Amino acid sequence: MRHDAEAGPTRLHRFDHWLYRGGRPNRLARAINRAWATVFAAGVLQPDRMVTLRVPGRRTGRVISFPLVVADHQGERYLVAMLGQDTNWVHNVHAAGGRAVLRHGRSEAVRLDGVDPADRAPILRRYLAVSPGGRTHIPVHPQAPLEEFEQVAAEYPVFRITPDRPAAPPGAGR
Repeated sequence: MRHDAEAGPTRLHRFDHWLYRGGRPNRLARAINRAWATVFAAGVLQPDRMVTLRVPGRRTGRVISFPLVVADHQGERYLVAMLGQDTNWVHNVHAAGGRAVLRHGRSEAVRLDGVDPADRAPILRRYLAVSPGGRTHIPVHPQAPLEEFEQVAAEYPVFRITPDRPAAPPGAGR
């Protein structure tokens, strides 16, 4: 169920907006997110695009977990902030220098590098194709032309996921 231009917002659409009123999760949404973060991290659900992002909080330093959906595009993996630029996990990733951990049954240390807004449109379209929950937050139909995604791309941060390999110790590789 999603927004129908003729009938207006669906019940699920209205409920989802209520959960994230003002771009922030309310108490119920936070509880639901904690539950999904645990399920996604355990890797019990397929496909493996359902992950838990673990990143230190920018204020406390305590590791915080967020359930997210990975979008794949042209052989790369991406995370999309469906609630926009002012999302807590986006601020925490920036504060952590892009370093984080993704969990889906196993832990993967990753670097999250911001994607330029000019390159986000096809990734946003792919994200909506694989993440039904994102459809109520990004105001573009999943099959819309790329031009419509380009119009909103600057509002939704996208991060390229790359493995975070530790630097080789001095003298290694000789």
